[in-house]
Amino acid sequence: MTLTNKQKQYLKGLAHSLKPVVLLGQHGLTEGVLAEIDLALNFHELIKVKVASEDRDTKALIIEAIIRETKAVKVQSVGHVLTLYRASEAKKITLPRTK
Repeated sequence: MTLTNKQKQYLKGLAHSLKPVVLLGQHGLTEGVLAEIDLALNFHELIKVKVASEDRDTKALIIEAIIRETKAVKVQSVGHVLTLYRASEAKKITLPRTK
């Protein structure tokens, strides 16, 4: 799934007031963390994940792995916080229409 710039801007606005629901700790990206992110995406559709890694390259690899494993779309990444979107069965968020 790909999002248009208009859809990303809309999701960024919705995500602005959200707090991270999943925090990656010292053990990094584990099966349990991925399962928690997947569960949160199924329930909320739009979530924030805090990736606590000091190394930029490591953080980029972790973000790529999260996106690949959860099949979510990266809305934005600011500092250590990653915003993800994945539509669920219930369709809680209605995205703006594309042209």
